[in-house]
Amino acid sequence: MAALTLALVALTSAGVLQPVSVVQAQSKTSAKTSAKKVATKATSKSASPAAKATVAAKEQLTDGKQVYSTTCVACHQVTGEGTPGVFPPLAGSEWVSGDEAKVVRILLHGVTGPIEVAGETFNGMMPPWGGTLKDADIAAVLTYVRGAWGNKAAPVTAAKVASIRAATSSRTTPWTAPELAAVK
Repeated sequence: MAALTLALVALTSAGVLQPVSVVQAQSKTSAKTSAKKVATKATSKSASPAAKATVAAKEQLTDGKQVYSTTCVACHQVTGEGTPGVFPPLAGSEWVSGDEAKVVRILLHGVTGPIEVAGETFNGMMPPWGGTLKDADIAAVLTYVRGAWGNKAAPVTAAKVASIRAATSSRTTPWTAPELAAVK
């Protein structure tokens, strides 16, 4: 006669039957994650403004790296070196490290035509990302790029992106290098 084994199972929130031991382990992990989030919030409430800014900057860099890896890496590469003769480098780029208002405009509306980057002329088109990315995403990816690969430019805030987006909302075409050069 075959032995009959009885296993205790539970229905998870996703509607999947799991052994009770698995459900218990998931609950413990979920509880630890929730506790960590609560502890982080409590710490951030009592932290100094400088500590809060440091935490926010780290989160923005992480988010920016993620945005970069999903939207920018195909053209500008993991190293930020671009593709010679085709896509300009972001590493060592005066456009990236320069006036944040110009690089925000490039991400919002794109850029077309000849543009000199790091001493080399590129003649292509970067698509606009303003219709796809939120202000916080643009700020995060620009903060990441402006601090990666040896670049040492200041972070970009979502508020700055929002103000430039509002100021340029009637724009329907990509920027050109001469137009960007005239931006003050």
